[in-house]
Amino acid sequence: MKYFGTDGVRGKVGKILTVELALEIGKAAGAHIFKEYGEKSEKPFVVVGKDTRISSDLLESALIAGFCSRGVDVLSLGVVPTPAVAYITRQMGAAAGIVISASHNPYFDNGIKLFGNDGFKIKDDMEQQIEEILNYPEKLWSFPQPEEEKLGVILDNAEAPQKYIQYLRQTIDTDFNDIHIAIDCANGATSKIAPKLFALLGAKVSVMGNSPDGININAGVGSTHPEALAEFVKEVGADIGFSFDGDGDRVIAIDEKGDVRDGDYILFLCGQYLKEKGRLNQNTVVSTIMANLGFHRGLEDLGIRSIQTDVGDRYVAQAMLQGGYILGGEQSGHVIFLEHSTTGDGLLTAIQFLEVLKFREVPFSQLSKVMNKLPQILVNLKVNDKEQILGNPLLKEKELAIEEMLGSKGRLLLRPSGTEPLIRVMVEAETEEICRDVAHQILEVVKQILNK
Repeated sequence: MKYFGTDGVRGKVGKILTVELALEIGKAAGAHIFKEYGEKSEKPFVVVGKDTRISSDLLESALIAGFCSRGVDVLSLGVVPTPAVAYITRQMGAAAGIVISASHNPYFDNGIKLFGNDGFKIKDDMEQQIEEILNYPEKLWSFPQPEEEKLGVILDNAEAPQKYIQYLRQTIDTDFNDIHIAIDCANGATSKIAPKLFALLGAKVSVMGNSPDGININAGVGSTHPEALAEFVKEVGADIGFSFDGDGDRVIAIDEKGDVRDGDYILFLCGQYLKEKGRLNQNTVVSTIMANLGFHRGLEDLGIRSIQTDVGDRYVAQAMLQGGYILGGEQSGHVIFLEHSTTGDGLLTAIQFLEVLKFREVPFSQLSKVMNKLPQILVNLKVNDKEQILGNPLLKEKELAIEEMLGSKGRLLLRPSGTEPLIRVMVEAETEEICRDVAHQILEVVKQILNK
């Protein structure tokens, strides 16, 4: 599709994601919603939330104008994490939820992603229907036109974000009075809500990355820069650290020694805990093709089955729904606890993991030893045409040769980014030296292709 990628519409503001496009997305989505509710007596409304980017206000204004012009009311939540929008959408019976955020991307990017009334990301066919109107605006005239008295308005519900905090607190049966937690809010959507949540749960909280100014979101902080929190954890002497991304739907953990523990560790340890408690449905955890081989081997040793999907938490959620599984996620820190939420939620994941840590009564660094990950390297190669490079015979030949060389002792994965002009290269092997060598070989072949 031209506009929608793996996680909504995303790109550089003013170049790819313009005010005009935001307005048209609001009108297109609003037209579908107004038509769906046309036979009902109640007026439809949608929930809108945003992160702290300097462009989020203007894009929100354009989106709201689009929805209101099509007869749809808008409940504006202001700055809230993405999963808060998903929760409030289904909890309040909204027709849809919309998030304005580019997640872990720099401030000059932004995005628009939509949730259905069930709190899950909208299906591909709905994205295609909205895209059809974006490509052919005249198709809007085939939809019912709201009369003047049925135009949408902006609704206000200051209590809605507080409902999200209360819901999170109700997902656990303990407090964290004896735990010192360090958090990095990425100068993003969790900047206000995260410190408040952990304080309400009784923890001692040390905070960084909670002073957003519109342009410092994800800048050297957050889940894509966990080294910042790793130093902070050691500096303040915390028992554990949690590093969120810009929109709060993912989290990376840091142990008390300052070692980074990604989503594979969180998934593994939560899966082990839930199995012991008899709560891991079908003894299955859903992950993506990016999960480390050590993760799969460790789960197998515990008698837990692992299912792999394409990269993207929407695909994880789909597999969980289809198979009736309750735990799934990504190495990047998107973790879904389907008993509680419909989407990845960094805050929910953090408190669920803290419950595991408190139950074990051992330091996080010791707990992490139960899983032995293979050395892994992730490299991003910036290219203009991802698909052309990935389909090149030279790269295919090199890929096959490396896979044969690694055999069952490692793995090579090449894939296009769904949100950026990048080819993502992942290498796993028995040593870091082998990983670096393989990554270098791939880089040299890509350079050769580009220089032809």
